[in-house]
Amino acid sequence: MAGLKFTKMHGLGNDFMVVDGISQQFVPEEAPLKAWADRNTGIGFDQLLLVEKPSSDAVDFRYRIFNADGSEVEQCGNGARCFVRFVTDKGLSSKREILVETARGVIVPRLLDNGLVTVNMGKPHFRPSEIPFVPAHGEPEDALTHIVLVGLESVPVSCVNMGNPHAVIVVEDVETAPVALWGETIESHAQFPERVNVGFMQIVGRSEIRLRVYERGTGETQACGTGACAAVVAGVRLGLLDADTDVKVNLPGGQLLANWHDGGDVMMTGPAVTVFEGELQY
Repeated sequence: MAGLKFTKMHGLGNDFMVVDGISQQFVPEEAPLKAWADRNTGIGFDQLLLVEKPSSDAVDFRYRIFNADGSEVEQCGNGARCFVRFVTDKGLSSKREILVETARGVIVPRLLDNGLVTVNMGKPHFRPSEIPFVPAHGEPEDALTHIVLVGLESVPVSCVNMGNPHAVIVVEDVETAPVALWGETIESHAQFPERVNVGFMQIVGRSEIRLRVYERGTGETQACGTGACAAVVAGVRLGLLDADTDVKVNLPGGQLLANWHDGGDVMMTGPAVTVFEGELQY
Protein backbone atom coordinates (compact mmCIF):
# COMPACT_ATOMS: atom_id res chain seq x y z
CA MET A 1 0.00 0.00 0.00
CA ALA A 2 1.25 3.47 -0.86
CA GLY A 3 1.88 5.71 2.09
CA LEU A 4 -0.16 8.81 2.91
CA LYS A 5 2.00 11.93 2.71
CA PHE A 6 1.24 14.71 5.17
CA THR A 7 2.69 17.91 6.58
CA LYS A 8 2.75 18.94 10.22
CA MET A 9 2.08 22.69 10.62
CA HIS A 10 1.07 25.13 13.31
CA GLY A 11 -0.31 28.62 13.78
CA LEU A 12 0.87 29.94 17.17
CA GLY A 13 1.01 26.41 18.54
CA ASN A 14 -2.45 25.42 17.27
CA ASP A 15 -1.15 22.42 15.34
CA PHE A 16 -2.36 20.53 12.31
CA MET A 17 -1.82 17.47 10.18
CA VAL A 18 -2.32 18.78 6.64
CA VAL A 19 -3.16 16.33 3.84
CA ASP A 20 -3.14 17.00 0.10
CA GLY A 21 -6.31 15.27 -1.11
CA ILE A 22 -5.76 16.45 -4.69
CA SER A 23 -2.49 14.68 -5.52
CA GLN A 24 -3.33 11.55 -3.52
CA GLN A 25 -6.44 9.66 -2.51
CA PHE A 26 -7.59 10.07 1.09
CA VAL A 27 -10.94 9.25 2.69
CA PRO A 28 -10.90 10.81 6.19
CA GLU A 29 -14.00 8.92 7.31
CA GLU A 30 -12.04 5.66 6.89
CA ALA A 31 -8.89 6.88 8.68
CA PRO A 32 -8.05 6.44 12.41
CA LEU A 33 -8.00 10.19 13.09
CA LYS A 34 -8.27 9.90 16.88
CA ALA A 35 -5.23 7.60 16.96
CA TRP A 36 -3.22 9.93 14.73
CA ALA A 37 -4.16 12.91 16.93
CA ASP A 38 -2.75 11.23 20.05
CA ARG A 39 0.38 13.11 21.14
CA ASN A 40 2.00 10.06 22.76
CA THR A 41 1.32 7.29 20.26
CA GLY A 42 0.42 9.19 17.07
CA ILE A 43 1.40 12.29 15.12
CA GLY A 44 -0.31 14.67 17.52
CA PHE A 45 -2.54 17.52 16.34
CA ASP A 46 -5.51 19.68 17.24
CA GLN A 47 -7.07 19.34 13.78
CA LEU A 48 -6.51 17.53 10.51
CA LEU A 49 -6.82 19.83 7.49
CA LEU A 50 -7.74 18.36 4.12
CA VAL A 51 -7.06 20.14 0.81
CA GLU A 52 -9.50 19.09 -1.92
CA LYS A 53 -10.55 20.17 -5.39
CA PRO A 54 -13.34 22.78 -5.35
CA SER A 55 -16.91 21.93 -6.22
CA SER A 56 -17.05 24.83 -8.74
CA ASP A 57 -14.73 26.97 -10.85
CA ALA A 58 -15.65 30.03 -8.77
CA VAL A 59 -13.15 29.06 -6.04
CA ASP A 60 -9.64 27.61 -5.93
CA PHE A 61 -9.87 24.87 -3.29
CA ARG A 62 -12.16 23.08 -0.89
CA TYR A 63 -11.12 23.07 2.78
CA ARG A 64 -12.28 20.40 5.27
CA ILE A 65 -11.40 20.31 8.98
CA PHE A 66 -11.50 17.38 11.41
CA ASN A 67 -11.04 17.72 15.17
CA ALA A 68 -8.84 15.50 17.30
CA ASP A 69 -11.91 13.44 18.24
CA GLY A 70 -12.63 12.74 14.57
CA SER A 71 -15.61 15.09 14.25
CA GLU A 72 -15.79 17.34 11.19
CA VAL A 73 -16.22 21.06 11.81
CA GLU A 74 -17.02 24.05 9.66
CA GLN A 75 -14.12 26.45 10.10
CA CYS A 76 -10.65 26.97 11.58
CA GLY A 77 -8.89 30.33 11.33
CA ASN A 78 -5.36 29.25 12.25
CA GLY A 79 -5.83 26.35 9.88
CA ALA A 80 -6.84 28.72 7.08
CA ARG A 81 -3.50 30.48 7.37
CA CYS A 82 -1.65 27.17 7.25
CA PHE A 83 -3.83 26.17 4.30
CA VAL A 84 -2.61 29.01 2.06
CA ARG A 85 1.00 28.45 3.13
CA PHE A 86 0.65 24.73 2.34
CA VAL A 87 -0.86 25.08 -1.15
CA THR A 88 1.77 27.70 -2.01
CA ASP A 89 4.73 25.66 -0.72
CA LYS A 90 3.44 22.51 -2.46
CA GLY A 91 3.01 24.28 -5.79
CA LEU A 92 -0.73 23.68 -5.84
CA SER A 93 -1.26 27.40 -6.43
CA SER A 94 0.92 30.31 -7.52
CA LYS A 95 -1.57 32.90 -6.27
CA ARG A 96 -0.84 35.09 -3.24
CA GLU A 97 -4.57 35.27 -2.52
CA ILE A 98 -6.92 32.31 -2.94
CA LEU A 99 -10.63 31.64 -2.65
CA VAL A 100 -11.31 28.69 -0.38
CA GLU A 101 -14.61 26.86 -0.08
CA THR A 102 -15.58 25.76 3.45
CA ALA A 103 -18.66 24.16 4.95
CA ARG A 104 -19.86 27.64 5.93
CA GLY A 105 -18.98 29.70 2.88
CA VAL A 106 -15.92 31.11 1.12
CA ILE A 107 -12.89 32.56 2.93
CA VAL A 108 -10.06 34.53 1.34
CA PRO A 109 -6.55 33.93 2.78
CA ARG A 110 -3.70 36.08 1.45
CA LEU A 111 0.03 35.44 1.85
CA LEU A 112 1.85 38.67 2.74
CA ASP A 113 5.39 39.62 1.73
CA ASN A 114 6.52 39.47 5.38
CA GLY A 115 5.52 35.80 5.65
CA LEU A 116 2.38 36.42 7.67
CA VAL A 117 -1.06 35.47 6.37
CA THR A 118 -4.19 37.63 6.39
CA VAL A 119 -7.55 35.90 6.12
CA ASN A 120 -10.89 37.51 5.37
CA MET A 121 -13.04 35.42 7.71
CA GLY A 122 -16.33 36.89 6.48
CA LYS A 123 -19.15 38.43 8.46
CA PRO A 124 -20.00 37.28 11.98
CA HIS A 125 -23.52 36.13 12.82
CA PHE A 126 -25.39 36.61 16.08
CA ARG A 127 -28.95 35.31 15.86
CA PRO A 128 -29.46 32.27 18.10
CA SER A 129 -30.56 30.17 15.13
CA GLU A 130 -27.28 31.04 13.38
CA ILE A 131 -25.01 29.92 16.25
CA PRO A 132 -26.99 27.65 16.95
CA PHE A 133 -28.07 28.53 20.51
CA VAL A 134 -31.26 28.11 22.50
CA PRO A 135 -31.86 31.19 24.70
CA ALA A 136 -33.34 30.82 28.15
CA HIS A 137 -37.08 31.46 28.42
CA GLY A 138 -37.82 35.16 28.20
CA GLU A 139 -34.40 36.24 26.90
CA PRO A 140 -34.56 38.48 23.82
CA GLU A 141 -32.91 37.00 20.75
CA ASP A 142 -30.92 40.17 20.06
CA ALA A 143 -29.39 40.40 23.55
CA LEU A 144 -25.65 41.16 23.55
CA THR A 145 -25.15 38.47 26.19
CA HIS A 146 -27.13 35.41 27.18
CA ILE A 147 -27.13 33.53 30.46
CA VAL A 148 -25.89 29.93 30.59
CA LEU A 149 -26.12 28.00 33.84
CA VAL A 150 -22.88 26.28 34.85
CA GLY A 151 -23.70 24.40 38.01
CA LEU A 152 -25.23 27.04 40.28
CA GLU A 153 -23.56 29.97 38.48
CA SER A 154 -25.21 32.15 35.86
CA VAL A 155 -22.52 32.86 33.25
CA PRO A 156 -23.07 35.67 30.71
CA VAL A 157 -21.85 34.65 27.26
CA SER A 158 -21.67 36.50 23.95
CA CYS A 159 -22.65 34.17 21.11
CA VAL A 160 -20.88 34.64 17.78
CA ASN A 161 -20.72 32.43 14.71
CA MET A 162 -17.48 32.94 12.75
CA GLY A 163 -18.14 30.00 10.44
CA ASN A 164 -18.25 27.92 13.61
CA PRO A 165 -20.00 28.59 16.94
CA HIS A 166 -18.37 30.54 19.78
CA ALA A 167 -19.40 31.55 23.29
CA VAL A 168 -17.22 34.40 24.59
CA ILE A 169 -16.94 35.10 28.33
CA VAL A 170 -15.35 38.28 29.70
CA VAL A 171 -13.11 37.50 32.70
CA GLU A 172 -10.91 39.56 35.00
CA ASP A 173 -7.83 37.36 34.52
CA VAL A 174 -7.39 34.56 31.97
CA GLU A 175 -4.74 32.93 34.16
CA THR A 176 -7.24 32.18 36.93
CA ALA A 177 -10.32 31.70 34.74
CA PRO A 178 -11.98 28.26 35.10
CA VAL A 179 -11.19 27.34 31.49
CA ALA A 180 -11.17 23.56 31.90
CA LEU A 181 -14.28 23.35 34.10
CA TRP A 182 -16.49 25.90 32.37
CA GLY A 183 -15.09 25.08 28.94
CA GLU A 184 -16.00 21.41 29.14
CA THR A 185 -19.44 22.15 30.61
CA ILE A 186 -20.43 24.90 28.18
CA GLU A 187 -18.98 23.13 25.12
CA SER A 188 -21.60 20.39 25.41
CA HIS A 189 -24.33 22.44 27.15
CA ALA A 190 -27.89 21.64 26.10
CA GLN A 191 -28.35 25.25 24.94
CA PHE A 192 -25.72 24.65 22.24
CA PRO A 193 -27.19 21.77 20.18
CA GLU A 194 -24.09 21.50 17.93
CA ARG A 195 -21.65 22.13 20.80
CA VAL A 196 -19.59 25.31 20.97
CA ASN A 197 -16.08 26.74 21.27
CA VAL A 198 -15.67 28.65 24.53
CA GLY A 199 -13.45 31.75 24.73
CA PHE A 200 -12.27 33.43 27.93
CA MET A 201 -11.37 37.07 27.20
CA GLN A 202 -9.51 39.53 29.42
CA ILE A 203 -9.60 43.17 28.32
CA VAL A 204 -6.12 44.74 28.44
CA GLY A 205 -7.01 47.98 26.61
CA ARG A 206 -9.22 49.35 23.84
CA SER A 207 -7.11 47.51 21.24
CA GLU A 208 -5.65 44.57 23.15
CA ILE A 209 -6.97 41.44 24.86
CA ARG A 210 -5.74 38.20 26.36
CA LEU A 211 -7.60 35.05 25.34
CA ARG A 212 -7.81 31.36 26.13
CA VAL A 213 -10.07 29.07 24.10
CA TYR A 214 -11.55 25.68 24.93
CA GLU A 215 -12.20 24.25 21.47
CA ARG A 216 -15.07 21.97 20.58
CA GLY A 217 -13.88 18.39 20.18
CA THR A 218 -10.29 19.18 21.19
CA GLY A 219 -10.05 20.98 24.55
CA GLU A 220 -7.93 24.04 25.29
CA THR A 221 -5.52 24.90 22.47
CA GLN A 222 -2.51 27.19 22.22
CA ALA A 223 -4.39 29.45 19.80
CA CYS A 224 -7.72 29.67 17.98
CA GLY A 225 -8.11 31.95 14.97
CA THR A 226 -11.90 31.95 14.79
CA GLY A 227 -11.94 32.29 18.58
CA ALA A 228 -9.75 35.41 18.33
CA CYS A 229 -12.13 36.88 15.73
CA ALA A 230 -15.20 36.01 17.81
CA ALA A 231 -13.68 37.56 20.93
CA VAL A 232 -12.85 40.83 19.14
CA VAL A 233 -16.33 40.99 17.63
CA ALA A 234 -17.89 40.38 21.04
CA GLY A 235 -15.65 43.03 22.62
CA VAL A 236 -16.63 45.61 20.00
CA ARG A 237 -20.35 44.86 20.40
CA LEU A 238 -20.05 45.18 24.18
CA GLY A 239 -18.29 48.53 23.84
CA LEU A 240 -15.06 47.21 25.35
CA LEU A 241 -12.92 47.35 22.18
CA ASP A 242 -12.57 49.80 19.31
CA ALA A 243 -14.09 48.89 15.95
CA ASP A 244 -12.12 49.14 12.69
CA THR A 245 -8.85 48.71 14.62
CA ASP A 246 -6.17 46.01 14.61
CA VAL A 247 -6.79 44.45 18.02
CA LYS A 248 -3.89 42.50 19.49
CA VAL A 249 -5.09 39.11 20.65
CA ASN A 250 -2.58 37.52 23.03
CA LEU A 251 -3.03 33.75 23.16
CA PRO A 252 -0.92 31.14 24.98
CA GLY A 253 0.86 30.40 21.68
CA GLY A 254 1.47 34.00 20.62
CA GLN A 255 -0.25 37.03 19.11
CA LEU A 256 -2.82 37.45 16.35
CA LEU A 257 -4.35 40.63 14.95
CA ALA A 258 -8.10 40.83 14.35
CA ASN A 259 -10.00 43.77 12.89
CA TRP A 260 -13.78 44.18 12.62
CA HIS A 261 -15.64 47.14 11.21
CA ASP A 262 -19.14 46.81 12.69
CA GLY A 263 -21.33 45.20 10.06
CA GLY A 264 -18.45 44.17 7.82
CA ASP A 265 -16.02 41.29 7.44
CA VAL A 266 -13.47 40.26 10.05
CA MET A 267 -9.82 40.33 9.01
CA MET A 268 -7.30 38.16 10.86
CA THR A 269 -3.49 38.23 10.49
CA GLY A 270 -0.89 35.87 11.93
CA PRO A 271 1.87 33.34 11.17
CA ALA A 272 1.75 29.87 9.59
CA VAL A 273 4.70 27.55 10.11
CA THR A 274 5.70 24.17 8.66
CA VAL A 275 7.16 21.79 11.26
CA PHE A 276 7.96 18.60 9.32
CA GLU A 277 6.90 16.34 6.46
CA GLY A 278 5.87 12.73 7.01
CA GLU A 279 4.41 9.61 5.44
CA LEU A 280 2.38 6.85 7.05
CA GLN A 281 0.51 3.69 6.17
CA TYR A 282 -2.80 2.57 7.61
